[in-house]
Amino acid sequence: MNPILEIFSQGEEVVTGQIVDTNAAWLSERAVALGFTVARHTAVGDKLDDLIALLREIAQRADCCICTGGLGPTSDDLTAEAVAKAFGLPLEFDGIAFEQIQRFFARRNRVMPESNRKQAMFPKGAERIDNAWGTAPGFSLQAGRCWFSFVPGVPSEMRHLFLESIQPTLASRFLLRPGKLVSIKTLGIGESSIQQLIGGVEIPAQVQLGFRASPDDVQTKLLFPHDYPETAMTALVSEVAGQLGDHVFAIDGFGQAGGDLAFVIDRLMTGGKYTLAVVETVSQGLLAAKCVGADWLLEARYEQSVERLVQKLAVTVNADKFAGSELEQPTAGPKGEIQECISYDLPATAQAIAAEIQKTSAADFVLVQLNGGDNKTFRDKDRAIILYNTLLTGDGFHQTTHSVAGPINVKQNQAALLALDLLRRYLQHKEL
Repeated sequence: MNPILEIFSQGEEVVTGQIVDTNAAWLSERAVALGFTVARHTAVGDKLDDLIALLREIAQRADCCICTGGLGPTSDDLTAEAVAKAFGLPLEFDGIAFEQIQRFFARRNRVMPESNRKQAMFPKGAERIDNAWGTAPGFSLQAGRCWFSFVPGVPSEMRHLFLESIQPTLASRFLLRPGKLVSIKTLGIGESSIQQLIGGVEIPAQVQLGFRASPDDVQTKLLFPHDYPETAMTALVSEVAGQLGDHVFAIDGFGQAGGDLAFVIDRLMTGGKYTLAVVETVSQGLLAAKCVGADWLLEARYEQSVERLVQKLAVTVNADKFAGSELEQPTAGPKGEIQECISYDLPATAQAIAAEIQKTSAADFVLVQLNGGDNKTFRDKDRAIILYNTLLTGDGFHQTTHSVAGPINVKQNQAALLALDLLRRYLQHKEL
């Protein structure tokens, strides 16, 4: 069984939501990769009794605990005092730590405040963890069942101390047998649908199944124990990915490098020596921004109005005039009368735009994104817009249609991703 690790964050700013505890997430990811089972994240404010109580609890139930914060020079930095009182250890002055703190100020031509002397006080028996990036040294000690390490809450300092001092110590103190985490990344499908699709796949009891949804993808995670047979692992990952079909755009931790959607597309476009021209509406330049720095993106255009896009490109398409609809919001003229709007056959219009751009572009592919829905619908989080994506390649047109709802920034991001995903699907099928 893997050793149990907890992460303990101290600070009123953490529990009140003034800052996001990114330290806990960063530490957890590395602890799992090392071979720990991370059992808890706990945050406590600047209350001495609460800190003492939690330290005593952790000492009884965890094998290891990494604590962040509370090592500063001010009255609300209580970690060292709490450890001393929790485990009956007097605070002792560390002359080397004090010299390091003094040197930190001297190098910056600053006078050290007397309050910083507090940072050189450690519980008896603690081992100092030197900090070359700030004034707060860390320290470690064994208490009960648990080996504790205490580091500053400043993320940059915490990360340096963990990587240079704590991680090597963990490897020597604990028998660590890291498992293998495989993340199957999908787009255009939700967690509940994924669960339904893979419901018939038998997941062995020793394999941990989990899901993680983010703005850019949904990940199906399989955590295998260290001694899980490679062939069985390959078979299970392939079976799960097979059930999810074309929704899968990458698999991290298994085989070739995964990465996000833009990374996958960059690899496919670069490998195939293809080039691309893009036309955006809803994503408003975000699609091109996701491909920033890509040599294969030759040109990108953005126009919020389909009508203006058609006019600028002088594209001939079938269009009907009408006085208002669900797709176009009618506008009032000088005397308040309703003005005529134009309704387009958007899939056909997207094809016409792509064909027109292809006439003058040097790009191998043309990707066009249009939308059905007026600006009011676009801004209404409770109403969906319809996305029409068209990809023109050497072998013709490829099109998808999607309904996207949510706040305006969600619609924008999803529009960019779903258009790029059409390109990704074409390229991955071309590889087969």
